[in-house]
Order: sequence, then structure tokens, then C-alpha cells
Amino acid sequence: MTIQVLLVEDDELLVKRILNHFNETEFNIEVDSTGADALSIVQSRASSKKAISLAVIDIVLPKRDGLLLAKELNALTDIGVIVLSSRDSQADRIAGLAQGADDYICKPVDLLELELRMRALFKRIKGSQQDDESEEFIEYADFKLHPDNRTLVTPNGEESRLTEAEHKVLICLIANAGKATSREKISEEIGQPDWSPSDRTVDVLIGRLRKKLSDEKDQKRIVTVRGKGYMLSI
Repeated sequence: MTIQVLLVEDDELLVKRILNHFNETEFNIEVDSTGADALSIVQSRASSKKAISLAVIDIVLPKRDGLLLAKELNALTDIGVIVLSSRDSQADRIAGLAQGADDYICKPVDLLELELRMRALFKRIKGSQQDDESEEFIEYADFKLHPDNRTLVTPNGEESRLTEAEHKVLICLIANAGKATSREKISEEIGQPDWSPSDRTVDVLIGRLRKKLSDEKDQKRIVTVRGKGYMLSI
């Protein structure tokens, strides 16, 4: 099985290293050095045998803002997105995830780590798609989740696309509705088992879900349980 990957990166040396590393793997790497054509490439291939499954995007690009590109891909496609950045602060990592990226890797890039992250993300995406084939949609309280395309439908009919990580978090909360789910447990569900109290990744994902669920202060669907985690109200 060939896994199609779009690499959006203008560093020629890094591109060469990545292409050489993945040359004899099942990953087929296609390069867009500016980001100008990334969205159209992904959308034009969506229904073909060469559909893009993953995008690896540098934040700083000649013709695009990498974070905005990640946001567009998250909103308009179903692919997994990994962002690359020389900025290694927690704030920058959170900013990348907040824009819709599924993972964040700091430069200089360790190619083995990149490969393992790509494999893990692809496995989660494929596993989610296979699980989704058994149901048309999941209905909980006053919203619906269409797992086949990770579309969330609110009571007023508004639709929004969930990232793979957001989808995993919401499924986890639905499965444990009415009781608190720890940040550690949620972190494991999204494929990041090495959670620490200083890691705000889960909090960022919860914040994004709250916005998409149109949570209001007086009627929250996702409730914070102090010292225990988050709970989906019954």
C-alpha cells in the first residue's frame, strides 16, 4: 500500500534528506516548495487513487503562512496534518495545534521521529475511518457527529469539520459521558501518552471543541471538573 504525502517545505536540503529517507518506504512524498498549490493539490486528488493522506507543512513558507494553510486543510479536507517549526516553545506548539494541526515537530527534524509520527497519525486516521463505516452518525444530547467525515452538527444545523484529534477527544468524552475523563486518558486517546501537567494540548483541543459545539457559559456541554479532567454533560 502506498501512502501519499504532501511535503510543503522550501528548505532544499531538508527536502532532499526527507526524500532520501522515505525513498524505500511505503510513503510517496510529493513536494510543494511554496505552499501556493497545496490546497488545490489535496482537493483535486480527494477522490482518486493518489489521494493525499498526510501533509507535512513548514510554518514559514515563501508564499503562504503555514499555520493558515494547516487551518484551511483542517477545515476543507480530511487529511492528517503535521507542522514543522524552528520555534520550540509551548506557546508556539499550542498555536500550531490550535490552527488545526494534528501534530507538531520542532526543527532540526529527526527523520526517524518524523517517520514514526507519520505512521502513528496515518494509523489513527485509517483506524477511525474503519470504525466509522459501521454507523451513519452518532447522536448525543442535542448534537450529531457524522464519523465518516468527522462532521459535527449543532442543534441549529451548523456544521463544522473536526480534526482527527478533536474527533478522538469527542468520541472519548461521549464514551465516558456523565463522568470525568482525565487529561492523561484523553492524551492517550489522541496518541500522546507522555502527558505532563504543563502540557496544554488537551486543553487546546477541548477549547476548540467547545467553540464548535457553541458552548455557552450557562449551558456547557463540556464541563471542567477541577482536579479530575473534563466531562460531557448528560
